[in-house]
Order: sequence, then C-alpha cells, then structure tokens
Amino acid sequence: MASVIDDEDEGEFLTGRLLVAMPGIEDPRFERAVLYLCAHDEEQAMGLAVNRPVEGLTVYELLERLGVTSDIQAPSDLVLLGGPIERERGFVLHTDDFHSPDSSLPIAEGLSLTATRDVLDAMASPMRRPRKAILALGYAGWGPGQLEQELRDNIWLICDADEGLLFDEDHEHKWTRALAKLGISADHLSAQAGRA
Repeated sequence: MASVIDDEDEGEFLTGRLLVAMPGIEDPRFERAVLYLCAHDEEQAMGLAVNRPVEGLTVYELLERLGVTSDIQAPSDLVLLGGPIERERGFVLHTDDFHSPDSSLPIAEGLSLTATRDVLDAMASPMRRPRKAILALGYAGWGPGQLEQELRDNIWLICDADEGLLFDEDHEHKWTRALAKLGISADHLSAQAGRA
C-alpha cells in the first residue's frame, strides 16, 4: 500500500480536508473517527469529528436548553461530539449561505465555521437557516508539528471532503464511506499500520 501522505500533501496545510482514523489508533476517543480540519497552519490544527453523535441529543433540544426560540419544525439532526477539547463549547460547521461578519470563519469554498450565538439563532429561523449545518460540542486540536507527526506515523489518512461525508445523518457509515472514497476497504487495513 502506498504511503498515506502523498508527496503533494507533504508540507501542505490541510484546512478543508478530512482526516480518517486508521484502525488501531491508540486513542479510543478517535476510533473510526472522521475529522474535518477547520484550521491548519505551522502553529496548530483544529478539527471537528463529523461522525460522533451525542446519543439522544438533537439540535432542537439543545437550542431549547439554551433558550433559543425555534420558528421551524423540530429538526431531528443530532448534536455531534466534535472532539475532547472544550466539550461545553459549541461549533457550527455550515454552508456559507449564512455568514456573520464578526464571527464566521471561511474554511473552504462554500463552507464556514461559526461559534457564536447568532448562528444558533439562524439555525432556528426558516429564513436565515444555513442550507446545511452540523452543531458539534468540543473540538480536536494539535500543537505545532503534532498533526504532521501523526500523519508520518500513519495514524490518519487524508481524504477530500464532500457534503455527504460532512452533513448527512448516516454517522455510523461515514468512516467506511471515507475509506471507500480513497479506494480502501476497512477489511484490508492492518491495525498495526505505522507501528513496524
């Protein structure tokens, strides 16, 4: 099997790409995780898991708990666990048809990240709601050089993002679908990858 880091990925920042956990990852919080990288530069990286629903907690219920009055029918979208850091803080990854000038961070073409209440108010409004959005609690973060080392250690595969992998509700199969997008079957991956 070819290296998980192509020559073109070496030294390239991966904002807007997906990280797909290799089998046997030593941190159980990331077993079968699919993470969208919202930021990556020489100092840090930040991503959100897009396939880890908080069991039984819908976006509508969370909005209600936060006192956000919803003008739309209760969406059944589940809240996601974005990562182990700052789990009490919410992040909304959304299409860029919603934009808050003071707080939306453009990530890739058509996608932004907002972590302020105005995006929650927009999600509750039929007129302002982004076309696609996920609400995640917490995030995954890396310090200088940490993600690059994990990539060299074959802990993550790199995959292009698409709306289905980011926003659809089939969380259980996103990991195998991301692998399939790379032309890889989970059955053929070794749990000992990168541990020779």
